[in-house]
Amino acid sequence: MIDVQRLAVLREVSRRGSFNQAALALHCTPSAVSQQIAALERGLGAPVVERSTRGVTLTDAGRLLVEAADAIAAELTDTQQRITRLTAERTTLTVATFASGGRRLLPAALAGFAAEHPEVELTILEAEPEESLPAVREGRADLALAYHLEGPPPARPGDRSGLDWTQLGEDPLRVVLPRHHPAAARYRSRPEAPHLAELADQRWILGCRKSADQLARYADLAGVELRISCTATDYEFAQSLVRAGIGIALIPEIGLARHPELVALPLAEPSPRRHLGLALARRRRGRVARLAEELASRLAGGAEEEAKPRRARTALARPPVDGSTRRADGGYFGYVVRQQQQEVSAAADAVAAATDDPPGWTRRR
Repeated sequence: MIDVQRLAVLREVSRRGSFNQAALALHCTPSAVSQQIAALERGLGAPVVERSTRGVTLTDAGRLLVEAADAIAAELTDTQQRITRLTAERTTLTVATFASGGRRLLPAALAGFAAEHPEVELTILEAEPEESLPAVREGRADLALAYHLEGPPPARPGDRSGLDWTQLGEDPLRVVLPRHHPAAARYRSRPEAPHLAELADQRWILGCRKSADQLARYADLAGVELRISCTATDYEFAQSLVRAGIGIALIPEIGLARHPELVALPLAEPSPRRHLGLALARRRRGRVARLAEELASRLAGGAEEEAKPRRARTALARPPVDGSTRRADGGYFGYVVRQQQQEVSAAADAVAAATDDPPGWTRRR
């Protein structure tokens, strides 16, 4: 039989990366941690960690045990939460969200939910995905509004994440410039979006450290090195620096300030973006689970409504196929004319290949 307490020690070692740091978190000595791990290995008949001067890493057996430990911890936390709710006078629902998504998407959904369920006590936690997703998995939150960058979503059907993930949509990152910036004026007269390499000579202001990492990856793809003036932790602050003329910024569309002195432009593909979604615990049950699902449904509907004006602005921004441009509301400009021209040309070529050109046929180019 595997000792649950030793599993908890291994889980902490995995999280901290060393016996010393795990001992600090567990309020014991490194020797005690080492003894617990050694006893766990003897009982299993297999090593669970590899020790080195740089710390410890998990073996394959250790990774399996930590996955089991995570599941056990999440079940125990969820059970404790359910017992607490059984004895509480009011039902509580805890929602974790990242700041820009919460500011734009949460209020309307929460207002409707609170009006329909006045007996439910709502708790909102501001947290980035690396904090909010474990909170849902471990039962400390019932629902998370989160995002991921490139790559697969944080949870997929049948995986070991313990989460159900619902994709809400994309949140493309925009280049934000002062309205009278020379680059803003230059791209007003162009039908296509700027490439990152064309803005390499600008000073950049980043709204968060994650966007700094993401921008660095795309700069590498473009073969340029960007000059960073500031890495902030708040998109509003970053855009205030843009208004002051300190530099230009890369801001998720959902975090745009819509200020009359700013212009937000898309980047030519491949362009950076975030993927928004909702996370629920896979093993949810009871009334709180049903309430979390209802709020998730409201959020999904709100996200769809929020996307409609953005899609309308994008449609307004698209210039006619002849290449002329027209300005869009909110500072967005036509940036897909080249794609449209390619689509029209390809369609004409397909028709010509399939049939002889009739009299008077003129291909659009």
